[in-house]
Amino acid sequence: MNTTIVKAYGATASTEDLKPLDIERRAVGADDVKIDITFCGVCHSDIHTVKNDWKGSTYPVVPGHEIIGRVSEIGSGVSNYKVGDLVGVGCLVDSCQTCSSCEQDLEQFCENGATFTYNSPDKHLEGKQTFGGYSNAVVVDEKFVLRIPENLDEAATAPLLCAGVTTWSPLSHWNVKKGDKVGIIGLGGLGHMGVKFASALGAHVVMITTSPEKGKDATRLGAHEVLVSKDAEDMKKHQGSFDFILNTIPVGHEMDPYLGLLKIDATMVLVGAVEPLKPFHGGSLIGGRKRVAGSLIGGIKETQEMLDFCGKHNITSDIELIDIQNINDAYERVIKNDVKYRFVIDMKSLK
Repeated sequence: MNTTIVKAYGATASTEDLKPLDIERRAVGADDVKIDITFCGVCHSDIHTVKNDWKGSTYPVVPGHEIIGRVSEIGSGVSNYKVGDLVGVGCLVDSCQTCSSCEQDLEQFCENGATFTYNSPDKHLEGKQTFGGYSNAVVVDEKFVLRIPENLDEAATAPLLCAGVTTWSPLSHWNVKKGDKVGIIGLGGLGHMGVKFASALGAHVVMITTSPEKGKDATRLGAHEVLVSKDAEDMKKHQGSFDFILNTIPVGHEMDPYLGLLKIDATMVLVGAVEPLKPFHGGSLIGGRKRVAGSLIGGIKETQEMLDFCGKHNITSDIELIDIQNINDAYERVIKNDVKYRFVIDMKSLK
């Protein structure tokens, strides 16, 4: 298959900084859309993959799965997009389309293995792997391209394609609605989107944090109350009162204090800690028929629903825009939690 060379930034080893690379993209096939990338969000998963924290990285790694851009070319069979359209690509660029998960629009759980936007075997280029959005352009099957509402700020929309759908999906799946008391644990890239979405859905939103100083920002983002989890009296006051809790803490932690906040039959969903959790007491669940669940990003249909909701309610991420040349410093700052709340790369800087 014909390929073209595009400029990118990537890492050639787990111990190396990201640096300029030239990578191959496939030629535009009948069902493909070529996108000139304008902005790309920086996700903590990018850092985990670059540093091989999850032990599955194949180098070189070109990260980036929060991609915004304009269509620059379409294949002969493409009917949903035209040149010039504002589009996005999230964490997925392919799946088998035939298994029961794919048939339910849950491509992220494809039983034959979803193709992720980077660090997945590339079905179209034999022996190669997928490269992400820290690059000038990408070629994607139209089924995995998302339409971006034109009223939204392009740069601030990028993180919706991962942080956005990761928090939207559980709120939607567990049917969070007007009047529900919803807790969001942790105010970072995921948590700040959880607050915005739960608030827009009409819930009574409580930001649950270890840091009292985050209270002011949580209120600005849409939280109605702030619960400091280190404050035993405050925790006691909220016992057994939550309809739903979204837990965005990215590391192993004590679960029992949070489980105590749930009502009977209520659910806490984990979206952050992709690692072992500290043991928790069975009685915390049994004593109230409570549930602990997990959620992974969202399928394409659900991601489009989230983007349309954002267009209607004018919701985007709070971001800090950077040039690609500052990506290694940005990684250091993400690790230190020193960003409110997501970095987005202005891809003009790569040219």
